[in-house]
Amino acid sequence: MTLPLTIGTLRARALQASLFKPTTLADAVARLGFVQADPIRAPARAQDLILRQRVSGYRAGDLEQRFGKLGLEEDFLYAYGFMPPETMRLLHPRPDRTDPDKAYAPTGLAAEVLTLVRARATTHPKDLEAVFGRDRATNAWGGFSKATTQVLHELHYHGLLRVIRRQEGIRTYAAAPEPPEPLSADERIRRLILLVAGILAPISEVSLRGTLSLMRRGAPGLGPMGSAIHTLLASGALESGEIDRERYLWPAVTDVVATDDQPARVRFLAPFDPTVWDRRRFEHLWGWAYRFEAYTPAPLRQFGYYAMPMLWRDRVIGWANVSIADGTVKVEHGFVGPAPKGENFRRAFESEVARMERFLT
Repeated sequence: MTLPLTIGTLRARALQASLFKPTTLADAVARLGFVQADPIRAPARAQDLILRQRVSGYRAGDLEQRFGKLGLEEDFLYAYGFMPPETMRLLHPRPDRTDPDKAYAPTGLAAEVLTLVRARATTHPKDLEAVFGRDRATNAWGGFSKATTQVLHELHYHGLLRVIRRQEGIRTYAAAPEPPEPLSADERIRRLILLVAGILAPISEVSLRGTLSLMRRGAPGLGPMGSAIHTLLASGALESGEIDRERYLWPAVTDVVATDDQPARVRFLAPFDPTVWDRRRFEHLWGWAYRFEAYTPAPLRQFGYYAMPMLWRDRVIGWANVSIADGTVKVEHGFVGPAPKGENFRRAFESEVARMERFLT
């Protein structure tokens, strides 16, 4: 049955697209297609907070521990994060940064580092210091980092190295296998648009175009993607609907669960969770403007350093700040309107706090 397009059905589409029934770690990453990373731990990294809602029995740090065995990749899509090889394939080949008409070919220090890494099973950045020294160079942010570390990043960016694990947050590298036959530019564009539209579904056309512009770093050299959106709509691969003068897009799907069928459950969602990532959609669907305030001066914060949107059934009704002190999990929370009354919400809130405690300990 096709449900009429309302704010409620858009919420239902958003929750159905992303907050699927908890499954295995490998299956969850495959279904998502991309899990955004962030180094802040408040109380855990974004990737762990995202996966805890989608992986049965997930504990903080499970992704980092099992990353290598699962054969996952790290790279930049519209943000930096973790992905299955199928997503990684859509990002390559990346042209030479200095001459986009040329394929990248390492020279000088980059060629020497690549030769050394290929001769080893794994390479930690510190392993290169004994061979190449500790010279520093200006990095992309105007600061300084070791020249060899920058080279590792460049070789990884161009698909010649892959991250195989992290040691206390530091990436350890190995030579990348021979890549598969590259897809055509048109096919890469088509799959990338469907991927992003699926991760953030339903997404406004304005937000989709903005997100695709961020992919000029992740998938450079592919050219404008706007016309491909129209082609996908015409083919039926993308569907659309308009409400309140906002046009939303989503990959073609079959059934959509009605809003009234959402379970009586509370969830604390990471600031970078796909369900809340598009702030434009968030404000339209849930009626208030959420802001990530980790970089906002403390006196100006409204929600908190790392406030997580709090989902109750199909509504985001407030936020929660979670911290750990002396091994005890503490949750402070607030509401954008009146707090829900009744035992159902109280029990659901307490259950989410208990799940957070198990996740962190």
